[in-house]
Amino acid sequence: MLIKIAERPFAFLARIEVGVRIDKVWHYDFGNNILDIPRLSLYICVMETPKTLRDAIVWFADFEHCREFMMQLRWPDGAVKCPRCGADKLTYLEKQRVWKCYVKHERPTFSLKTGTIFEDSPIPLEKWLCAAWLLINCKNGISSYEIHRALGVTQKSAWFMLHRIRLAMQEGGFEKLGGSDGNPVEVDEAFVGGHPKNKHLSKRDPGHGKKYLLDEYGDRAGLNPDYVPHVCGRATKKTPVFGMLDREARQVRAHVIPEVKREVLMEAILGNIEKGSTIYSDGLADYKPLRNMEFVHETVNHVNEYVRGQVHTQGIENFWSLLKRTLRGTYVAVEPFHLDRYVGEQVFRFNNRLVSDAERFTNVMKQIVGRRLTYDELTGKTERSAEMRP
Repeated sequence: MLIKIAERPFAFLARIEVGVRIDKVWHYDFGNNILDIPRLSLYICVMETPKTLRDAIVWFADFEHCREFMMQLRWPDGAVKCPRCGADKLTYLEKQRVWKCYVKHERPTFSLKTGTIFEDSPIPLEKWLCAAWLLINCKNGISSYEIHRALGVTQKSAWFMLHRIRLAMQEGGFEKLGGSDGNPVEVDEAFVGGHPKNKHLSKRDPGHGKKYLLDEYGDRAGLNPDYVPHVCGRATKKTPVFGMLDREARQVRAHVIPEVKREVLMEAILGNIEKGSTIYSDGLADYKPLRNMEFVHETVNHVNEYVRGQVHTQGIENFWSLLKRTLRGTYVAVEPFHLDRYVGEQVFRFNNRLVSDAERFTNVMKQIVGRRLTYDELTGKTERSAEMRP
């Protein structure tokens, strides 16, 4: 729905702040005569978006509401265009729920799902949008079995749906964290994986046994001389994840890294943090070159202390706590091959924690266009280089 809210002279462009679920469309009106003053009219496209889960279930149960929502999302000016050639000479086939493009090309028909994460999915939008609402707004995520029971799809389909939605939740940008005026940024690495004591005996490292010997009554009879303590940190076979938290913006970036080495950490820091920033880290020796790279570097030794004034990594540790709570409590077992999407899911949820559920949902829905994930790419049968498409 387009509503005219302002009209300005052509030379005067005023920025009018409107609500989150509103898209702005400027229209230039040059008049009918040559002496008419060109004017700039501002129209807003009001997007109907439910505010709660109950509202979302009721609202998106009607396909017409789903169609209106997707159309306002993809074409806010109301002019539907072919996603393949950009032509606007179209006909809507109501029974098939598709548009037909009259420009000659290989696939002349397209639907609301074409060119989005929903493409080629037989699951209706009524279920897709509800699944997206649940994943985006549940603090600790939602499992595929829960989606399977709630929406009436198979667990395999629910797992595929959630990974597609996670692809839309991935954020990226060229703006770096921190600032040249010394804005603080916390950096840290975490290791994600199961505890060694929970491994099957056939998969445990040789030499590991019980710490204490037991007598015939089951009581401790002394230390086991063959006991080897479990290793921790980067000596384990867990998957490393590197994270950075901007204290001023309260925004975090995190991604899976191949290994915790100086070259890998420095590449991640130089690519995401602006020079001149103040970096707080633990006492890992791999961070030492930061002092010679135009950064202000302060460390805290966790053997002796965790906080020294403003020098600490408690903020990024808080994010690791939320991430591991989600992985252990909801998803239980995550393959390293898929871990990066789970990390991206929690990053988005952390960075958008201060907005409402409806705003968070709309922010993700605006990122569904141009992204595609096939089942072969998800399962590793083909390369994942085509995940992000322009």
